[in-house]
Amino acid sequence: MQSPGAILFYDGTCGFCSRSVQFLLRHEGSDHSLHFAALQGPTAAALRQRRPELANLDSMVWYEAATSDHRELLFVRSAAGIAAMAYLGRAWCLLAAMVYAVPRPIRDAVYNAVARNRQRLSPGNCLVPAPEHRSRFID
Repeated sequence: MQSPGAILFYDGTCGFCSRSVQFLLRHEGSDHSLHFAALQGPTAAALRQRRPELANLDSMVWYEAATSDHRELLFVRSAAGIAAMAYLGRAWCLLAAMVYAVPRPIRDAVYNAVARNRQRLSPGNCLVPAPEHRSRFID
């Protein structure tokens, strides 16, 4: 699987998840290097095939392919959310650091509670990227 940098995999059938992607697009700095792919798409299927531990995962996933500069990065659940916050830069990095200080089992428990209720938190599932963002959605 060839990736264009960091990819945030999200539930493409979830309105809450789609709104989270829209939030990232609205608040990102000037980098614009993050790409997005639905967990239901072929790019996510290729990643799951390479990484069997992701087979039944229904969670946000942050993925960066290995490069000559760094090894492959794969974060799920709250760690993926922290990576997304850090990507935003500015004050979001500080918030990411504070959340990272919380023990992972606690962070993931909160993440899982939100995930269980995400359909109720924000119904609907249609994410139509603006023309200027379409090239950053893969699948």
